[in-house]
Amino acid sequence: MRQDHSMRNSKTPGFPLPVGLDKADPAPGRHPRPNDGYPPFNIERFFAIGSGENDRLRITLAVAGFDEGELDVSVEGEQLVVRGRQAARVEPEFLFRGIAARQFQRVFLLEKGMDVLCASLRNGLLSIDLIRPQSAQVVRKINISAAQ
Repeated sequence: MRQDHSMRNSKTPGFPLPVGLDKADPAPGRHPRPNDGYPPFNIERFFAIGSGENDRLRITLAVAGFDEGELDVSVEGEQLVVRGRQAARVEPEFLFRGIAARQFQRVFLLEKGMDVLCASLRNGLLSIDLIRPQSAQVVRKINISAAQ
């Protein structure tokens, strides 16, 4: 039976994976299982070292066989969406094929205030750095009216 490797890959979770810097678990039970779809990924946290820096997150996806033009990273509302679609190529005759060559879509639900800092592709790994900028403290004067 032929498997459908369309954007609706059955191994892709039916919900976006929550990603954020809060220590509390925003959605218990919604963390991925080790074999929860293609492509595999890691999420790392980098703690701020200096006083002017912010904590950062890095999502790294294993996208062997894809080049920059075949990958799309976008923010749609509060979701980070990563898509991969390989261009049509003349396929050689494989004696063994262990490197997947299929399109994919991965969706991550960004915690409020999270922003994409940058994305880079190196050695078959797509890294996406996220940061939550520190909000400037705003002081607002509240006028008191006289009671009448």
